Amino acid sequence: MQMRRALCVFLLLCLFWPTSALAYRLPRIGLFVYNAEDAFMQTVCARVLEVAQGRAHVTLMDGANSQILQNDQVYQMLREGVDALIINPVDRTTAVYLTRAAMRYQVPVVFINREPLYEDLVLYDRAYYVGNDPRESGTMSGQLIADYFKAHPEADKNGDGIIQYVMLKGEPGHQDAELRTIYSVKALEAAGFEVQNLVEEPAMWVRALAQERMSHIIASYGNRIECVLSNNDEMALGAIDALKAAGYFTEGRFMPVVGVDATAQALEALKEGTLLGTVLNDAINQGNAILLLAVAAITGDFSDYPYEIVDNHYVWVPYRIVTADTIH
Repeated sequence: MQMRRALCVFLLLCLFWPTSALAYRLPRIGLFVYNAEDAFMQTVCARVLEVAQGRAHVTLMDGANSQILQNDQVYQMLREGVDALIINPVDRTTAVYLTRAAMRYQVPVVFINREPLYEDLVLYDRAYYVGNDPRESGTMSGQLIADYFKAHPEADKNGDGIIQYVMLKGEPGHQDAELRTIYSVKALEAAGFEVQNLVEEPAMWVRALAQERMSHIIASYGNRIECVLSNNDEMALGAIDALKAAGYFTEGRFMPVVGVDATAQALEALKEGTLLGTVLNDAINQGNAILLLAVAAITGDFSDYPYEIVDNHYVWVPYRIVTADTIH
């Protein structure tokens, strides 16, 4: 009799273990980042890990700019029984394969920072994207430059009524890079300015690469450059490094440079007067939204989720302009 009772208990545990186990343990979440050296993603991941304390066990994996490596990392963690995926894809156009993998294992997937194609995301009712609208950040970048030229007409060095600008672009094909580039220029034109693109140079979000390329641009265009638009702060800081080496930011030689992200180093540059402005890509709020969404999606209970889910798949975190006068 006792043996029969023990066998029944064992069979019941086997039957209900996946559900009951989750009720008594913290869920396991895989966090996959395209490149752990990316300054913005470091801030986002740090916040995700902080919010996860007491809510989930999060394992951080570095894709090292290799989609093949990231795919292997995701599949391995799925085989090990992870409860949810948070993925910053190396190549957003291949997210469909990761979505299908999550479907096959019936775990939720939250994409971050690099937005999958719409048709790839909506394949699966437990697939989500947390980010913000890059059109908004591009528009704000353009507004910063427009406001500066309105307040400082002498910034038009040659007096031709045209803003001659340099564009430092992120990774070609990345939705943020493409849309920030387009909408920053549109904002200048909407403000009534005629513009001329002296050069558009991809610097892949990297400060050192931006410094190198900006040095060549300065050598080629010299005083024809009237401002620098950058898709992120790291490249903006690289441009400032090159401009400092060329004698700017001394004896009244100022060059308006704008970025996006409002990283700690960018805020320091605002305070020292070398960066004109940046746009807060709210890593803290994004980290909150990401982790809490993954946990809610595991249980299916969104009643306490503090962010709006748009069209059942999207969570948008708004941008904000930051200048030396508005740092807090």
